[in-house]
Amino acid sequence: MAERYDCHYCKESLFGKKYVLRDENPYCVKCYESLYSNTCEECKKPIGCNSRDLSYKDRHWHDDCFQCLKCHRSLVDKPFSTKDEQLLCTECYSNEYSSKCFECKKTIMPGSRKMEHKGNSWHETCFSCQRCQQPIGTKSFIPKDNNNYCVPCYEKQFALQCVHCKKPITTGGVTYHDQPWHKDCFLCTGCKQQLSGQRFTSREDFPYCLNCFCNLYAKKCAACTTPISGLGGSKYISFEERQWHNDCFNCKKCLVSLVGRGFLTERDDILCPDCGKDI
Repeated sequence: MAERYDCHYCKESLFGKKYVLRDENPYCVKCYESLYSNTCEECKKPIGCNSRDLSYKDRHWHDDCFQCLKCHRSLVDKPFSTKDEQLLCTECYSNEYSSKCFECKKTIMPGSRKMEHKGNSWHETCFSCQRCQQPIGTKSFIPKDNNNYCVPCYEKQFALQCVHCKKPITTGGVTYHDQPWHKDCFLCTGCKQQLSGQRFTSREDFPYCLNCFCNLYAKKCAACTTPISGLGGSKYISFEERQWHNDCFNCKKCLVSLVGRGFLTERDDILCPDCGKDI
């Protein structure tokens, strides 16, 4: 007698019938579809053994049901996107949800590279310098008047030129006698130290730090011999071509301040009236 070959579930004979093996157990088509077939996401019917089962993220479709939600074209073997778990062909998704290029106003297709700046988007090839028309890509750029410029073009067209080195001033800078300077170029004529951020003065249109100016040009105090700058409102006394710091204008003998008082002179010395009685 021939050995029986029955459906693992309903026990009906499978001789002369189509069947499906699962975990090495045979099932008749009816039992297999009832027990194991996936339900189509679109039509909600079982996906039978004779149908192609298309799956995406644990969801399943019949071959004929795997379509774009908008245009209903088949997505079988084609690229697609999803929105709120709905299937869309690339074209419909782009028209509905993709960014539009700020320059050419066309859709930026999903997966293509785009550039973004201040809430606007560009195709990579459309994000170009207004002056040279070359794509900017990931290079530095400077926006001006709703246009974008690569740094070399911006410097050529808009940046001020340093009066000293003749190169563009891209950040900061110093204005002296209505002329622009780089901070690194605006130096003391004497010691060559940078003057930006500190007090300075000039002589014959040449800038000097206070130390150099005082050492080179300021008058010397007749008492302490150090320079009298006269800058920043500092006060000094002048008498017969001699000068004193206010704090140095004192009686030679008793050292009382003579600022605003009468005084006498004895050769190079100055004396208060009391100390000068014996002259």
